Amino acid sequence: MQYRSLGRSGLSVSAIGLGTMTWGAQNSEAEGHAQMDAALERGVTFWDTAEMYAIPPTASSYGKTEAIIGSWFQSRGQRDKVILATKVIGGGGGFAWVRDGKSKPDRANLVAAVEASLSRLKTDYIDLYQLHWPDRATARFGTRLYSHTPEKDGVPIEETLAAFADLVTAGKIRQVGLSNETPWGVMRFLRAAETVGLPRVVSIQNAYNLLNRTFEQGLSEVSLREEVGLLAYSPLGAATLTGKYLNGAVPPGSRRALDHRASRYATINADAATQAYLDIAQRHGLSPSQMAIAFTLHQPFVASSLIGATTMETLLSNIEAIDVALSDEVLAEIDAVHNRLPDPCP
Repeated sequence: MQYRSLGRSGLSVSAIGLGTMTWGAQNSEAEGHAQMDAALERGVTFWDTAEMYAIPPTASSYGKTEAIIGSWFQSRGQRDKVILATKVIGGGGGFAWVRDGKSKPDRANLVAAVEASLSRLKTDYIDLYQLHWPDRATARFGTRLYSHTPEKDGVPIEETLAAFADLVTAGKIRQVGLSNETPWGVMRFLRAAETVGLPRVVSIQNAYNLLNRTFEQGLSEVSLREEVGLLAYSPLGAATLTGKYLNGAVPPGSRRALDHRASRYATINADAATQAYLDIAQRHGLSPSQMAIAFTLHQPFVASSLIGATTMETLLSNIEAIDVALSDEVLAEIDAVHNRLPDPCP
């Protein structure tokens, strides 16, 4: 396994991170425990979860993933071997079962959320606490256009960061991160840290994969210049890059079969781009999944690429992507497809 610095935090995270959102829905507690055992044995020490997991989000699945991780910590006693990240939901999610549907990233909600997560996770501290999405209108989750509605802005960034600061002081969390953020948002958080003396965000968790390279357009410069590492989620485009959803296929038991929400990867050019990347992998004798993950790991702004799997076979194969080095020829072919079919699934 490779390990990389997480921003300026002093934390070192495994370049392959363990995504967990299927535990409690597509995967049982026993399967989640087996995945954690296998990942740790292979040096995957950075694990990411969220209060709203398992996915798809429902009242019955809320908090289940954290609880499964907590029962693993309780039974294995290896909390000190894991860099643990979780997330608190942003505002406007419409989740009536989360703090009476009024959850926003203000002080009261953040304190309540972190205490509940700590209880489920069976731990005294969270290494990286992330805001799952901004509390304002942004282009995210497949939306291309930004709608400027400042009158609907939610909790001020400074207020959210000040509440995070109190949680750091209390020893509940160690570092602060963002997720599904924009360049403007990251820079505002950084400015608040510099001007008011609040904690500096060390990471941003956004989608980044062969079907969605929008991070490169502005956030990559912010990431590298400001040392805010990318935790790349969906390196396989929610399994789209495996080819399993080509031509409208929806395999039984797959995420698209179980999730009532439309997939951000079911777009007009998704099949054409996916097939082109599958062809590159075939020509060069590569696993399509490993090639896609290795592509994310090749980027200098990526601190960790977050993989998730419903089967042990898939999990182990995805972890083995750490040993895949893409040749200049493969990278050039990937860029050629990207130039022809840029970001079909933002």
